[in-house]
Amino acid sequence: MAGLMDKAKEMVADKIAHMEKPTADLTDIDLRNVTRDSVGLKSDVLINNPYDHELPILEITYRLRCGDREITSGTVGSTGSVAANSNTSIEVGSDVAYSFLINLMRDIGADWDIDYDFDVGVKLKLPIIHSFTIPLHKKGTFKLPTLSDLF
Repeated sequence: MAGLMDKAKEMVADKIAHMEKPTADLTDIDLRNVTRDSVGLKSDVLINNPYDHELPILEITYRLRCGDREITSGTVGSTGSVAANSNTSIEVGSDVAYSFLINLMRDIGADWDIDYDFDVGVKLKLPIIHSFTIPLHKKGTFKLPTLSDLF
């Protein structure tokens, strides 16, 4: 009897391991808006649902770093769900004060850009498994606005 249970567990584990899973992709960081006090940054997370039923999005966490400094981080709560057999795009964004960007001047240098690391975790509710987090990472360079961009 124990051998039969072990075979059943093995079969279920094998099926789950080879089951198609949801995927996500992250776009580069872009300007959302520029005000006198801050720069609004945004990135889109494109989530692909391969299943025949919708998947609720539990939360999206993000962290933007420049070198060893964290520029911004946060959590976007439940933003709805990903429709069955389709893609859904969710915007992740935050405002960063200019006073904080001035502290990053050593990285900005002569080319007026910031090298960044952007980490995002998309937590979905899956049947049987319950919650499933898709980790995303993007590394790139963000070009800061010039005075002509502001006026």
